[in-house]
Amino acid sequence: MTVKLTKKVPTNIITGFLGVGKTTAILSLLKQKPENENWAVLVNEFGEVGVDGAFLSEQGALVKEVPGGCMCCVAGLPMAIGINALLAQNPDRLLIEPTGLGHPKDIIGKLLSEHYANYIELNATITLVDPRNFADARYTENQNFRDQLALADVVVANKTDLSSVDDIAAFDDYVASSEIPKQASGYVEQGQLNPDWLMLPRIDREAQFAHHHSHDDDEMPAFELAPGEKFRRKENKGQGYVSCGWVFEPNTLFPFDSLYGLFANLNAERVKAVMNTDDGMFAFNVVNQIVSVSPISLTGVESRAEVIDKKPLPWDELEEILLSFVMK
Repeated sequence: MTVKLTKKVPTNIITGFLGVGKTTAILSLLKQKPENENWAVLVNEFGEVGVDGAFLSEQGALVKEVPGGCMCCVAGLPMAIGINALLAQNPDRLLIEPTGLGHPKDIIGKLLSEHYANYIELNATITLVDPRNFADARYTENQNFRDQLALADVVVANKTDLSSVDDIAAFDDYVASSEIPKQASGYVEQGQLNPDWLMLPRIDREAQFAHHHSHDDDEMPAFELAPGEKFRRKENKGQGYVSCGWVFEPNTLFPFDSLYGLFANLNAERVKAVMNTDDGMFAFNVVNQIVSVSPISLTGVESRAEVIDKKPLPWDELEEILLSFVMK
């Protein structure tokens, strides 16, 4: 490693299950950072196309993406390349966002390894949870969900504005009954994390479950269009979920209203997109068919869309619909 740093870079893992609002939380932290500091973000997505990086770059962060699966399973070359590239820019802080389907154990192990001993100061791991998930066995019986909580130094109830009194009580019961100590817990809306939580130290602890899954494409490069290619589609699967993503060349234009209607009616666990529309560039974030839209100031970039669900959807039909929207 040829990085020359004058001090170790404070580093935090921001984790949580699919759709809990990790990227929104990191955006909030970036807006609160000291003006004289440069922060870096390593973001990992389950899907192949990589959407979140555009959101984070919008806030001026140094961003590297590791798409195509759980970063803990690609904790070799792709993760190391991303971390090294960010450290080479001498950031004042490094935030790492694993996929919501990922397991933080091996990422923690990588960051604590001798390879990064002189470069990274690993602080508290912050785990976000949607309190509504405690009433859903799909989450409470999921090993990754449980280990994300077990490895948390700070556990945060996000989306409390959408949660009922019973949901909040379920979160409180978890915190009170957990045998694993937490340094802090909190209740937030729209991912408004307290930046002071980043300063808390990491506590050494073990995951409850062994982590074992693998991908055949661990060292595949980032998903990109070939020269002259109009669009490309790629699928991924693992940990009981499947994804399908599309990348469209930068001059491809979509009607905003048609995209919004499509995403709102897609019965999928998660939809993320950054799309060039007739009204400008927009980020679409969809959880449980509730669509959030944010304008993006980036120009000349590819449109990207990713759909994640428990089972394969009619991808060919969805692709036909997207292509039928393309404005001539």
